[in-house]
Amino acid sequence: MLLTLPVRDVLPATPRARIVRLDLCGREFSYLAGQAVFVGSHGGAKRKPYSIAAAPEDARRDGWLELLIGLDETGKSGAGFPLDSGALVEVEGPAGSFTFPPDPVERRFVFIAGGTGIAPLRAMLRHALRIPHRQIGLLYSARTADEFAYENELRTMAREGEIELRQTITRGGAEDWTGSRGRIGRSELQPLVHDRATLCFVCGPPTLVEETTRLLQDLGVAAERIRVEEWVTRP
Repeated sequence: MLLTLPVRDVLPATPRARIVRLDLCGREFSYLAGQAVFVGSHGGAKRKPYSIAAAPEDARRDGWLELLIGLDETGKSGAGFPLDSGALVEVEGPAGSFTFPPDPVERRFVFIAGGTGIAPLRAMLRHALRIPHRQIGLLYSARTADEFAYENELRTMAREGEIELRQTITRGGAEDWTGSRGRIGRSELQPLVHDRATLCFVCGPPTLVEETTRLLQDLGVAAERIRVEEWVTRP
């Protein structure tokens, strides 16, 4: 499906990321939690993939597609389309097989995110909240304490007992940070994996994905219960 949509909102997520909402203008857009869309400037030939950061139920209710778009070191976006309210963009999709299964046999889910890799996992997590008797864990790694996107939302979920949340930062500074520091290790991951019948989803930098996959297997999670983000190709 190819749509031309206006940018509805551009909101701060972190110092190096923005939440971009594309107005569906009353159109239906069906996708699976975890899928991506290809987005580019109106009339342009180039489009880049971005994971949809909201559950399908959210998009139907709110009437927009939500993306999490990273900025470079200079604060500029490499999105290939203007991050301005009202700007028209072309959206192609959905695409990608890194998705939450339609009817999982498991009831224990763990999501491991690095940086903007939280985007598809947020969509899956919010979708999984609708499953009865589920248990959900989230381990979120960021460079610094101010780079956790959707942090207030996630911490609210944790306070209300909807998810178990653990966070770790990989760089120094943030003297008031009381959470974990350093790359994800066994001590951060093990408390969230309560049993081997846990369905795990990992999204982030390649090193994080590789190391976390190995740690999960060391903790007894079978390879077929570990899902990792794969390269998305245009539909």
